[in-house]
Amino acid sequence: MRIRIVDAFTDRPFAGNPAGVLLLDASTSFPDDAWLQNVALEVNHAETAFAHPLPADGEADWALRWFTPAAEVAMCGHATLATAHVLATTGAAPGPVRFATRSGVLIATAHDDGSITLDFPTAPLTPVEVPQGVAEALGAEPLTAHDTGPNVGDLLIELDDEKTVLGLSPDLASLARYSERGIIATARASDPSEGYDFVSRCFFPNIGIDEDPVTGSAHTALAPFWSERLGRTALTGRQASSRSGLVRTELRGDRTLLTGRAVTVIEGELLA
Repeated sequence: MRIRIVDAFTDRPFAGNPAGVLLLDASTSFPDDAWLQNVALEVNHAETAFAHPLPADGEADWALRWFTPAAEVAMCGHATLATAHVLATTGAAPGPVRFATRSGVLIATAHDDGSITLDFPTAPLTPVEVPQGVAEALGAEPLTAHDTGPNVGDLLIELDDEKTVLGLSPDLASLARYSERGIIATARASDPSEGYDFVSRCFFPNIGIDEDPVTGSAHTALAPFWSERLGRTALTGRQASSRSGLVRTELRGDRTLLTGRAVTVIEGELLA
């Protein structure tokens, strides 16, 4: 079985967010969950995607699941982008691909320029009071806080400025208590001429990821948040981890389009 490591939301190796991608043989079901979790732990990246083709004429073309080294997740953007990249570059599915997932049917469309657009559900944002202790755990005073709903499962925190986001050094153990998955910290870009409109960082201690390099699913919440404030439906976000990456977003009501590139870095044979 071929297994690949793909860097997503980047156009160069060793940047963006790495994901394991394993295309399984045609089947009506996935292997045992314990095996899937063990493979994800062995790969030891933020997520490993497992996909198998579905019978023709259904509502989806491939079934898709995502596992961190510690748990299965309900939605993952970068590993979906990585899977679509593998399907497109290997010829396994050159056109738009419909994925059956725990978050419904997600569509990935590969473009001639090498970019890929994901069609994801928009996260429902609910304003909430800033929980007591978040400022101390994050190391910065929040301006606003929003719940991002069940698919994303994060607390979205708006901070003063880009410099504050870049300088965060949070207490991860303390952050874990404030949401199901973790914290999205964001601010408006200091200089939009740099090519992005907002900046973010994502901390997910509850699923074994201290800081996620580039998080597609978080941008389904960041897109409506910043579209409302900036008055535009099409934006670009920079996730400012040590690897960094850009996500182009387009808000379309209850759906959000996420566009980025991906690069296959490692390809090998899974023997277990």
